[in-house]
Amino acid sequence: MTCAEKLDSFFGISERGSTVRTEIIAGFTTFMTMAYIIFVNPAILSQTGMPFAPLVTTTVIATAVATIIMGLYAKKPYALAPGMGLNAYFTYSVVMVMGYSWQIALAAVFIEGLIFIALSVTKVRTMVANAFPVTLKYSIGAGIGLFLAIIGLEDSHIVVDNPATLITLGNILHADVIVALFGLGLTIILFVNRIKGALLWGILSSTLLAVIWASLDPNAASYLYPNGFSLPSSPISLPASIAPIALHMDFRGLFDVGAIGVIFAFLMVDFFDTLGTVTGLSAKVGDLDEKGNIPEKPLTRMLLTDAIGTTFGALIGTSTVTTYIESAAGVEEGGRTGLTSVVVALLFTVGLFITPIVALVPAAATAPALILVGLFMLSNMKHVNFDDYTEYIPAFVTLIVMPFTYSISNGIGAGIITYVVTKLARRRFKEVSVLMYILAAVFAIYFIWLSL
Repeated sequence: MTCAEKLDSFFGISERGSTVRTEIIAGFTTFMTMAYIIFVNPAILSQTGMPFAPLVTTTVIATAVATIIMGLYAKKPYALAPGMGLNAYFTYSVVMVMGYSWQIALAAVFIEGLIFIALSVTKVRTMVANAFPVTLKYSIGAGIGLFLAIIGLEDSHIVVDNPATLITLGNILHADVIVALFGLGLTIILFVNRIKGALLWGILSSTLLAVIWASLDPNAASYLYPNGFSLPSSPISLPASIAPIALHMDFRGLFDVGAIGVIFAFLMVDFFDTLGTVTGLSAKVGDLDEKGNIPEKPLTRMLLTDAIGTTFGALIGTSTVTTYIESAAGVEEGGRTGLTSVVVALLFTVGLFITPIVALVPAAATAPALILVGLFMLSNMKHVNFDDYTEYIPAFVTLIVMPFTYSISNGIGAGIITYVVTKLARRRFKEVSVLMYILAAVFAIYFIWLSL
């Protein structure tokens, strides 16, 4: 049996209508769209006083370990890493505003991970995931798509903030916008001609343009690489030790200050961000059954992987690890099995030793992939019943709240509350499960708590 045949047999590649080559390309694509986390996560967490260099190593290790577990255990094409938004909450809210130390914050993340492991093993998370109406499951996927699109538009500065209108069109003559538009145009041309690896080729071509332009024009470099640009003298670098941050959780401090609210906030955001991402991606790859549910065994394995990733990440010194919505880029390239995740994990491991090369990929080069994945995931809305307002309105609310509040969990919560309210308004009580009533109440309390 050849190596390709062994991989096919283990991951069920042929059964999912994929090939080893497609899975590898999908893995490269997902890695390229989320490689930014190697530097962005340390940049955010280091503001708590944690040292930057060890954070780079920890970020990569946490990402690689969690993602390879997803590939080998859950056998799904999804990557995990320290979550954006969750790392910001860790830094700006828990440490900088509430005044807790980063050691206490890590302890809160660790406790959260243990709770998630318990919830996953006891099937509670599975029950919650399957309680979502089919309408919300598909609108969650579409909402994630719009979320990705607005992230891409912002990262490339095609869209910028405006004090009068919140957002507006950026300066299309700036280098980062031009590089992003070049990548967007090229990728669209490749897609309409059905060229395999279109997203990956778009990223690589845009990166090449950015590097050449930044090398020739310091002004362009300032837009493309706001943290500084320089061609590396060597493509290889040795990773820093994680000793200064690993196993530095302060449990005594956590319970002394009674930071239950911090644990609850981490729980809520991570719980529903993960459920939303997994549900949305599963709808895209066709993993939902005839009832619109993810089969119990793979769902349990995905959620348990996520919980283990969070617990392990806290142990070695990073904020909550979660399933990444950028995995949709690899899914769009045809990734359907755990081999995609294994490739991503291996690339992150290699990336730990070639960080000077990885740093050359600017946000403007990966933005087109995120924007176009948003387009593709929007197709999930075709499954929504537009003739029934009790289905359509909650789907619409879910769709718009995610990108406009920059939160998957906010979108899910708003969708659940709206679903319950619209069904009650039409006296269609039997269509709302007891668990949906409970979730609506929990989210109502959560939204009030956030506003206090």
